[in-house]
Amino acid sequence: MDTIKRTGMQQTKEIKYDCPICKEGNGWIISEDGTSAKPCQCQGARRYKDILDNSGITDIFQKMTFLNYTPKDKVQNTAKKIAMEYVKNFEKIRNTRQNSIMFCGVPGSGKTHLSISICNELMNQFVGIRYMPYKEVINYLKQIKTDEESYQREMSSYKNAPLLMLDDLFKLSERRGQTNEADIDIIYEIINSRYMKSMPMIISTEYDADKLLSIDMATGSRIIEMTKGRISEFRDIKLNHRLE
Repeated sequence: MDTIKRTGMQQTKEIKYDCPICKEGNGWIISEDGTSAKPCQCQGARRYKDILDNSGITDIFQKMTFLNYTPKDKVQNTAKKIAMEYVKNFEKIRNTRQNSIMFCGVPGSGKTHLSISICNELMNQFVGIRYMPYKEVINYLKQIKTDEESYQREMSSYKNAPLLMLDDLFKLSERRGQTNEADIDIIYEIINSRYMKSMPMIISTEYDADKLLSIDMATGSRIIEMTKGRISEFRDIKLNHRLE
């Protein structure tokens, strides 16, 4: 039976694997005399399952792939090609300064679909992913900030994930014409940590590069440097295909 452990916003499962090869479900094949062991082929499936469970990516998002992303114009077609090239070259660039990718523009233009498609492809290659829906996570982090241990544990999951998928960056941050400084302080801490360690990110946002800089120069400049050459902008309101 599966058991669930919850830590902050994270939920993980302790799973007993039923493998016909290693029998015990622990991922190792023990020799008959019990003196040696070799890894079972089920370890790959186990590792993928662990990555998926810890990613924060929902069942609905897991169905988003490059195969079911159908470009409806040249902008989307180019963005898809850039996303697929990013996956293809990920291992070569993951430890470089310019190892990230960003999709900017109107809601409904396919930014999240392409971002999640990248995540799903890379998880299949056993890359650890952490999904961060911006507004939801920022609000939660502000709520627990007075609990230093919980706050630092949660922050660490975003600072240190092998690959961070940051969805809807600065969503509603200027609803009243004012930028929320508390939000900026938190997101800057995460992005600056990843910038200093050259840890890759996938970013979706309604704002273009210039707007990100105007919201916060320090945060925006780091993002732009890390995503240089891989920024796709969906500018036209016609690209909001939810309106069709």
